[in-house]
Amino acid sequence: MDLHPCQKCGACCAFFRVEFYWREANEVDTPKAVPIALVEDLTDRTRCMKGTSSKHNPKCIALTGRIGSEVSCSIYENRSSVCRNFQASYEYGEANPRCDDARRKHGLQPLRREDWRRKESEAPLASAVSI
Repeated sequence: MDLHPCQKCGACCAFFRVEFYWREANEVDTPKAVPIALVEDLTDRTRCMKGTSSKHNPKCIALTGRIGSEVSCSIYENRSSVCRNFQASYEYGEANPRCDDARRKHGLQPLRREDWRRKESEAPLASAVSI
């Protein structure tokens, strides 16, 4: 089975600040909380993943592997809503300029509709994707 395109990318994890509401890293409020050891406080209401607030060469501390080759998220089941809601270009039929920008920054071509097409005989892509 082919890897989901995001499992070969990881560019978004090393381009954007992963900022979210502070309670997402609070085990009392969130059953699958983002591990507190991997976040830093930004304001009294927001936190971000360590490594993503850097102006130059941001990279999420939870990203493993090599960008553009094969990557995964070491806290996939506990990732923030920002990560859960981020859509790769054409994953649901439309381009995402933010995905395209992140890929370009890492020397990768933007995803195309064709990257999501499979032959009918191929198994469907896994629904749980590590990014």
